[in-house]
Amino acid sequence: MSGPLRILLADDQALVRAGFGALLDAEDDLSVVGSAADGAQAVALARELAPDVVLMDVRMPRLDGLQATAQITADPCCAGTKVLVLTTFELDEYVFGALRAGASGFLLKDVEPADLLTAVRVVAAGEALLAPRVTRRLIEAFTARPEPAVGADGAPGLDELTAREREVLALVGAGLSNHEIAERLVLSPLTAKTHVSRLFAKLAVRDRAQLVVLAYESGLVVPGQHAGLAPAP
Repeated sequence: MSGPLRILLADDQALVRAGFGALLDAEDDLSVVGSAADGAQAVALARELAPDVVLMDVRMPRLDGLQATAQITADPCCAGTKVLVLTTFELDEYVFGALRAGASGFLLKDVEPADLLTAVRVVAAGEALLAPRVTRRLIEAFTARPEPAVGADGAPGLDELTAREREVLALVGAGLSNHEIAERLVLSPLTAKTHVSRLFAKLAVRDRAQLVVLAYESGLVVPGQHAGLAPAP
């Protein structure tokens, strides 16, 4: 990619936008190209500017960040735009809502500046990113559920997965990187990456974040069991 990554800021607090803007613009490879005070404006600017990454607040007037995220990720004009959700809230419904809406990452606003800069670059490169505290809360929330949202074979494409691909999906759901998956399954990093890429194609998901959601909602990952697999149907 030539030139700096183009960032759109969406937050209803001017001071927050100014702070994030100053942090991002200080980096040679990052550039803030727009600023939105509500979700509707964020959608309009995303369509107009086609930024690489949108930093999206959750609670905003007119249109909240989750609705705005869904509109942006569904719009062909924004096919190359990734959404990184930032919020002060750790409520599970925001995590689930953001990921279901197509967000590629979810961070809390108390993130360290260096970690935010890394997150923007990671998401722009096509990877998914979840704050460790958020991942823990995802696991805790699903552990508290008496039953998975759907059966292990209830999501389209799951019945087409090989045993190895189910293992990889479970490990993705547990928050492991490709390198960590390779170490856990004694594979080469390239083989692990290939398995994850095949999961994208077979399950028709756009990124790793949606794989995490699918792994839990399908029941393939057993709540309360570290990187476990549900019994085969």
